[in-house]
Amino acid sequence: MAVNRVPVLKRCRALGLEPAYLGYDKKSNRTSSRAGKKMSEYGLQLREKQKAKFIYGVLEKPFRNYYEKADRMMSGLTGENLMTILESRLDNVVFRMGFARTRREARQIVGHKHFLVNGKAVNIPSYLVKAGDVIEVREKSKSLQRYKDILEVTAGRLTPEWMDVDQEAMKGTIKQLPTREMIDVPVDEMLIVELYSK
Repeated sequence: MAVNRVPVLKRCRALGLEPAYLGYDKKSNRTSSRAGKKMSEYGLQLREKQKAKFIYGVLEKPFRNYYEKADRMMSGLTGENLMTILESRLDNVVFRMGFARTRREARQIVGHKHFLVNGKAVNIPSYLVKAGDVIEVREKSKSLQRYKDILEVTAGRLTPEWMDVDQEAMKGTIKQLPTREMIDVPVDEMLIVELYSK
C-alpha cells in the first residue's frame, strides 16, 4: 500500500496551507522558496489538486476515481460533488467528529478496526458514509487511554453542522451529506475541474 511520507509542515509551506486544516497546531516560521513568484494557469490548477489530495490524504489514482464519480453524478456541479465525496470519507468523518487529532491519525485508527458504522466494524478509511449512518467507537476501544487523550485535545473543536456528535458516548450520526458551503477547506475546486477537463 502506498503511503505519503512527506513531512507535513514542509508540504503545507509548499502548498501555502495552514497546518490547522490537517489537525496540526504547529506553525512553520520559514517561507516557501517560491513565495511571491508568478504561477502559470496550469501551476495554479495543479496546486489546488495537490492541496485537496494532501488535506484528505488521497493518492492520485483514487482521487481521479473520485473525480470521475463526481462527474457522473446527475445533480450538482462536478467540483462541489467532488468535495462532498472527499468530505464523506470515513477517515475524514472520524476526524471531523473529534475522535482523532489529525486526519492521518483518523486513517490509522479506522484501519485498526476501532470504529463501527451502523453496528458493523469497518476498517476501510475510504469508506463513504451516507446520510443517517451512525459512526461509533467500538465497545472494546472506548476504555482505552488513547481516546481519553484524544477527546481532551479535541474538546474545543467545532463539529460541522451536517453531523450530530455525542462525545460522552463516543458516537455520531450523519444528519445529511455536506454541501460546499458547509466545507471549510481552502480549495478552489473549479480549478481542479478545469485541470481534469483538458
